[in-house]
Amino acid sequence: VQFVESGGGSVQPGGSLRLSCIASGFDFNSYPMSWYRQAPDQKRELVASITSGGGSADYADSVYGRFTISRDNTKNALYLQMNDLKFEDTAVYYCKFGSTWGQGTQVTVSS
Repeated sequence: VQFVESGGGSVQPGGSLRLSCIASGFDFNSYPMSWYRQAPDQKRELVASITSGGGSADYADSVYGRFTISRDNTKNALYLQMNDLKFEDTAVYYCKFGSTWGQGTQVTVSS
């Protein structure tokens, strides 16, 4: 199982980023997927999760209404659209399946 994440970067408050996670090594279409994040000196936390077919998603209260998780099962791809970014969204973001984590992509929100 392998993930390749991309899309992180630096952005000002109120800005947007779209994270991507390309999966390989398992039947991506059959499993729910999640995005997590870990800020400096903080525990890793669940940001959003999505069902295998993409028809249902759940979000952490802190990102609800600002972030959107989606997937394209034809491309083995998981996405996280992040809008209206805030300072507190600064973290390393990871995609996750089962016990396998991506390498992470840094998101920094600063003025």
